[in-house]
Amino acid sequence: MTKTAEFIEPFDRLNAWLGEAEASELNDPTAVSLATVGENGCPSQRMVLMKNCDARGLVFYTNLGSKKAQELNANDNAAMLFHWKSLRRQIRIEGKVIPTDSDEADKYFSSRARTSRIGAWASKQSQPMDGRFEFEAAIAKYTAKFGAGDIPRPEFWSGFRLIPSYFEFWRDRRFRLHERQTFCLDSEAKNWVLTEIFP
Repeated sequence: MTKTAEFIEPFDRLNAWLGEAEASELNDPTAVSLATVGENGCPSQRMVLMKNCDARGLVFYTNLGSKKAQELNANDNAAMLFHWKSLRRQIRIEGKVIPTDSDEADKYFSSRARTSRIGAWASKQSQPMDGRFEFEAAIAKYTAKFGAGDIPRPEFWSGFRLIPSYFEFWRDRRFRLHERQTFCLDSEAKNWVLTEIFP
C-alpha cells in the first residue's frame, strides 16, 4: 500500500509514541541512537537525548569538539533510532542535520541543572584525559569561577537539528508478523508518501 499521506504527519505519530513512552519507559524515553559517518566512510553510533521535536526536526545538544559534532560538520547526513522495549516499538529516521541557532541553544542551556552546566564547561568531550582527577579538577575550577553567579553557554557547546526526509515506524506483532510503515518525502519535498512494507 502506497499513498500520499497529506492527512497523516509522521511528526504527529512520533510525538504520540513519545508521549506513550514517557508513561511506560523506566529511563530516558527520549534517548535515541544517533548514527553519523566518519571521514573514513565508516558509520559511528552513540546514544543522545532528544531535547525538542517539532515540524522543523529533532534537536539534540553536544560539545562541538565531540566526535559526533566533527563528523556532522564534515557530513550532514545522519540517522536516528528510537527503541522502546516497554512498547515493543521503534522508529527509524533519516535526514540532514543543521546547527541550531544561538538563541535556541542559550535557552536550552539555561534550563539545565547547574551541575550539568558546570560539566559542559569542564568536559573536553571525546578527548583523552590523564585520569578522572583531571576532570574533577576542571569541575572544581569552574565551580569556583562561576560561584553563585550565572553560567553562560560555552561557545564550544551547542545543538543540532535533524531534518527528516524518511521515517519508518515499526510495531511488534505476534509470530513476527510485525507492522512496518514508512513515510518518505515526495520529489518536491512537499508531501509525505506513506508505504506499508513487509516485516
